[in-house]
Amino acid sequence: MDGAQHTLKKFQHPDITAEGEARAAAPFVKLDTLWVNTGTLCNVECTHCYIESSPSNDRLVYLTIADVTPFLEEARSMGAREIGFTGGEPFMNADMIAMAEAALSRGFETLILTNAMRPMMRPGIAEGLLGLHKKFGDRLSLRISLDHYSAEGHDAERGRGAFEAGMAGVKWLHDNGFAITIAGRSLTGEHEQDLRKGFAALFAERGIALDAHDPAQLVIFPEMDLDKEVPEITNACWSILGKDPADVMCANSRMLVKRKGADKPVALSCTLLPYDARFEMGESLAEASTPVKLNHPFCAQFCVLGGASCSG
Repeated sequence: MDGAQHTLKKFQHPDITAEGEARAAAPFVKLDTLWVNTGTLCNVECTHCYIESSPSNDRLVYLTIADVTPFLEEARSMGAREIGFTGGEPFMNADMIAMAEAALSRGFETLILTNAMRPMMRPGIAEGLLGLHKKFGDRLSLRISLDHYSAEGHDAERGRGAFEAGMAGVKWLHDNGFAITIAGRSLTGEHEQDLRKGFAALFAERGIALDAHDPAQLVIFPEMDLDKEVPEITNACWSILGKDPADVMCANSRMLVKRKGADKPVALSCTLLPYDARFEMGESLAEASTPVKLNHPFCAQFCVLGGASCSG
């Protein structure tokens, strides 16, 4: 084996790890979920945001209904089940309701990730959501980012007052009968069961009929930290970990983005790697239907070792 391969830094060579082993890849099995990044602008700026969303970050610009419609048609032809909308804060995009309706009217399960704060409650948006719920019922669901069960923990990440603003949105959605889930995070280092107990107490106090001990109703996402030492995923890891590469998120999903200054949207391997050109896969979903080399720390932290998925 070439000794130079051992001097490579981690997550650099597409095919070989820094230790000279064959890098793992996720096969493309089928398109189950198409993610649509509505733009990176957000009404808040979180301390630990993997996509660096903020009121000023427009590196990924707002997608329009005209941008998205051809990809919805292609996704339908490929048998996709779900369309997921993420950001930034999706409800800052003026076309959010129209894009969700376009997905729902084509028969997709439709998931919107939101902080449930002021953008969601703006005139026109709230009414539009109510209209979609009345027309499509639980085929529309919303996942609300609530980093911690306490105001102190949540506001430390999102800013003072964010917890109560988000909880007001959660309560509005709940009381209007929307299908909702909560996305918490392991920022504080608490054991997952302690986090779930804390959320259970919060839901009981606020009259939110969610089971905090059900991972489908409250997902606790692992943290992603580029400064943290993580192992590279090799072909041997699948059997060592007892995992099937077909279960990794990029085996069955892609994300649509439009970069600032670009003429067209492009498809990326997944939701977690919006800026890394190595994971840009083409201008159509068909072109993007190829294996993905697991050549990034987030592949290990979030997906393979973290066992997480963004899909509903």
